[in-house]
Formats: sequence, C-alpha cells, structure tokens
Amino acid sequence: MSRQNVYISPMKWYYGHPMWSEQVLIDTGCSPDVVAHCRAVSLAAEALAARVLAAPVDVDLVRQGGLLHDIGRSRTQGIGHALAGVEIGRGLGFSPALLNIIERHIGAGITAGEAERLGLPRRDYLPITVEEKIVSYADNLTKGSTPMSFEAALRRFTEILGHDHEGIELFRRQHDEVQSWMR
Repeated sequence: MSRQNVYISPMKWYYGHPMWSEQVLIDTGCSPDVVAHCRAVSLAAEALAARVLAAPVDVDLVRQGGLLHDIGRSRTQGIGHALAGVEIGRGLGFSPALLNIIERHIGAGITAGEAERLGLPRRDYLPITVEEKIVSYADNLTKGSTPMSFEAALRRFTEILGHDHEGIELFRRQHDEVQSWMR
C-alpha cells in the first residue's frame, strides 16, 4: 500500500516519524489522557491488523487512524468529537480515508436514526472499510489506556446503553466480523 503524507506542520513532522501523530494531538490541544488513549488504541488496532488474513489491510492507515481517531476531543468530549475531529483533520490536510476513520469510529457505528437522536446530522456513521472497522473495534476494547476483553467491553456498553439498544447488537456484529478475519 502506498504511504501518504497526511500532516505537514511548520515543524515539518513527517509520516515516517513514530511520534508525528502524537504531536498533532498535542498541537491541537488534546489532553495527556486522550493522547495516552489514542496511543493504546493505535497499538491495539495495529496488533489486530497484523492478524487479519481475510482481507488486505493498510496497516499504516490503521496506525494513523488509531492515533488520530479522537483528535476532536481537543474541542469536545461529547459524541460530536467525531465531527469536530473531521473538521480539524480537513484543516490539517488528512486523507479522505483517515477522515472516514475519525468520523465513523464512534461506538460500533451509529445509524442515521440514532445519530439524529444524539443531535448529530442525520446520516450513518457506520464503519465501512476494514481499516475503519479495526480502529472502531480497537477503540471499543480500550478504556482510557487500558485494553479490555470483548466480554468486559460488552458489559460496559450494556450498562451504559441498556440491553435493547441497537448499539449492543452492532458491537456484537462488529466483534464477530473482526474475529472472522483473524488467523
């Protein structure tokens, strides 16, 4: 897969530098806790991507997406952080693929109806590509900077959302799909 420069700052951070994405988070105002969370999600997503056999995976995009998925938390801690992140990323020249990861990582995806109920513009925010699904799944399995099992994450989401919430079924389906790709 081809490598793309997705961020060029006046300090000339470049794609190959292992800290470039963390610096973007810091430069945009993310807290140390958000930076630590994003680092943990990126590591988890990269580990998942390395195990995928069923489809080609752009591991560099997964790494970037994991590191930058919560960049919008520099502006808000609410569900709108995904859209804020897209706005920030556009301004920084992120690739469309990276912007899609940022926009679609929330929950295990959010349907148009749920988005409207949450005050987001009415459209689906469901991960589509393998890379989007891996980052979303890795995010769901990371609380703060601590990884957790699917079972623990499912219990947590069920406590927050309730047993009958559509997000619970989306998370179960996301888990089954990602696991089906693994070696």
